[in-house]
Amino acid sequence: MTISKYLSGILFVSALVAMACGGKKAEEAHDHEHPHEHSASDSATAAEEEWKAMDDFHMLMAESFHPYKDSANLAPAKSKAAELSAAAEVWASAPLPEKVNTDEMKAKLETLKTAAQTFSATAKTTNDKAIADGLTDLHDQFHAIQEMWYGGKGAHHHH
Repeated sequence: MTISKYLSGILFVSALVAMACGGKKAEEAHDHEHPHEHSASDSATAAEEEWKAMDDFHMLMAESFHPYKDSANLAPAKSKAAELSAAAEVWASAPLPEKVNTDEMKAKLETLKTAAQTFSATAKTTNDKAIADGLTDLHDQFHAIQEMWYGGKGAHHHH
């Protein structure tokens, strides 16, 4: 085998490893599965399924909740508490997509916003039990909203 073929092989394998690791890192950042994300053509177009404010809150929630759920690590939730509160406020004041533009959804978003504000204040304390309880409540409220958005299809699964 010539040196150039050997080096080409090494570069090829390195590129494959880099792509595999990059994909895994993206999966870890999201760290949970949503079957409904894989079926955009089922009953709605991709445009109808977009709700940026929900997605923004969801990413912060995932980064906050999963370290706690997986290993009782509250540090990410504490550090992102103010961001969660701000994202909930933006979400509650953003225009609602047509399919969820209801009084019930508006009330749920207001409740989430209030809970996020409360959680942000609680996260500044040293009471880990209260922080964990507040985070879990916020997570549950988020999922109630998400279920309304997806019409009860595709439950949220944790790994």
